Amino acid sequence: MSDYDNNLLRQAIIHAKAGEYDAASRYLERAIDLADDRETRVQSNYWMSIIVSDPLEKRKFLEEALAYEPTHPEARRELAILDGKLKPEDIINPDALPAPSTESQAAKADRFTCPKCGGRMVFTPDGRSLFCEYCTRNQTLDATTSQLEQDFILNMATGKGHRTPQVVKTFSCQGCGAQFVLPLREISASCSYCGSNHVTRGDGEMLEPDSIIPFAFDQRQAARYLVDWVQKRKITPEGKVQAPRGVYEPLYTFDIMGNMTWNGFVYRDKQKIPISGDKLVHFDDILVPGAPKLAGLLPKITNGFDTANAPAYDSRYLSGWPAEFPQTSMSNASLEARQQAVHRARGLIRSDMGYISDLNYSTAGLSILSFKLVLVPVWLTALPVDGRSYRVIIDGAKGGLYCEMPPRGLMGWINEMLGS
Repeated sequence: MSDYDNNLLRQAIIHAKAGEYDAASRYLERAIDLADDRETRVQSNYWMSIIVSDPLEKRKFLEEALAYEPTHPEARRELAILDGKLKPEDIINPDALPAPSTESQAAKADRFTCPKCGGRMVFTPDGRSLFCEYCTRNQTLDATTSQLEQDFILNMATGKGHRTPQVVKTFSCQGCGAQFVLPLREISASCSYCGSNHVTRGDGEMLEPDSIIPFAFDQRQAARYLVDWVQKRKITPEGKVQAPRGVYEPLYTFDIMGNMTWNGFVYRDKQKIPISGDKLVHFDDILVPGAPKLAGLLPKITNGFDTANAPAYDSRYLSGWPAEFPQTSMSNASLEARQQAVHRARGLIRSDMGYISDLNYSTAGLSILSFKLVLVPVWLTALPVDGRSYRVIIDGAKGGLYCEMPPRGLMGWINEMLGS
């Protein structure tokens, strides 16, 4: 029976691709009735959704396919088109993306001034307010709403999921009218003439931040964290240590789920016995840095970021603070997230089964459901020690610190392992 229903499906696909929808429909109806495995049910319903013209019928078959396989990418995309969430003309071929423009583009931006005196307002690193530099007026920001994650399949279908900043943005200052250039890959800037703070608005061509974790303490406190860290380890810097520089960095989060089939061998009673199985996994908020230059540092402090409950993005948090666009496209970041998911799933299999030799597995059943682009606060500086300069990164939300300098001596290694 299994061969018969699969043969029916194969014949249906051949007729459907040839445009012979009546014949394809007859084969698919029989395949749906006789299907004795999940894959045949999924594909039969999906192909039936392609050949029917009535939107209600199309929706019924798509929802049936997704009931058996919620992560089916083509069915999710077609259903999004029916729901009006995706326009067919916006779908692109990721293997034939248009060449990026090299011409400068005018950027739209928000300018933040005090409603009382017209002075410049900047975000105060307390996690919640803007502050006027002249009349000391405070404006509290509402940070209670977290942003929902975006559908991965829909963004991969359009150009947004594949693009990174490639063009120079130019501003016309809303304060003095001067023209100035926004550095490549940066979101915020200050006018060189009047000092007004500007934050760009999205242009629809690239991913915009979904959430932001605001700075919770100022430069003085960041320096104190570094001093405490250095003193605790009895380190003497060999030169002047620059004050930490605060910047918002892009961080992707991905939700991945699916089934990973595997096989291998275990030793029992001195015999090599073959075993196999399926591991159902669901990983929430796998983190991938969006800036390659900090790809080695940022993961060291990401445990301090509560990305799941990060407030919705608000450009006012960036007033007076530099922030970077992701230099890694979402599509490329998703590949790194899949690698992390596979590594974790492999560890779970070994944890369940003990030592497995010749472990093989298939990742075809793993799918990315959703993602989010979060701006996270970090303080950066460098520590000159032993003739070298070691980078330092400080979590701007909770104060966690990591330095590239290796631990010194046996006690240094022990303290590092214990997290002290």
